[in-house]
Amino acid sequence: MHELSLCQNVIDQVTALAAEHRARSVARITVRIGVLSGVEPMLLESAFTIARAGTVADQAELVTEGAPARVLCRACGEESQAQPSFLRCRACGSTDTRLTGGDELTLAQVELVVAEDAAPSARTAIPSIC
Repeated sequence: MHELSLCQNVIDQVTALAAEHRARSVARITVRIGVLSGVEPMLLESAFTIARAGTVADQAELVTEGAPARVLCRACGEESQAQPSFLRCRACGSTDTRLTGGDELTLAQVELVVAEDAAPSARTAIPSIC
């Protein structure tokens, strides 16, 4: 299950962000999963429960967002959303396209609970494109 190693990588990144912002804990982690990424959201959520144990994200909620396949048409220059099974330009119908999105796993946002000496019970949302 490669989702566990992906989660461990996310936890490493989140731990670094939490230390940088002197956070007590992590409340929520939002990841964007491309439809062509090969990552199964349900498996990622299960693996996250294991990966977060004993870390600053021990009680964090994992939120997953889907990302559609997107292509750039080499024929007409249009960028558009495409069907994952048929990466065709929506504008002109050409199949001479280049994938521009939908294969990513992105750490989109991290919500931190900052240290009490900085601001009691404060939560800080950190957008993070990784």
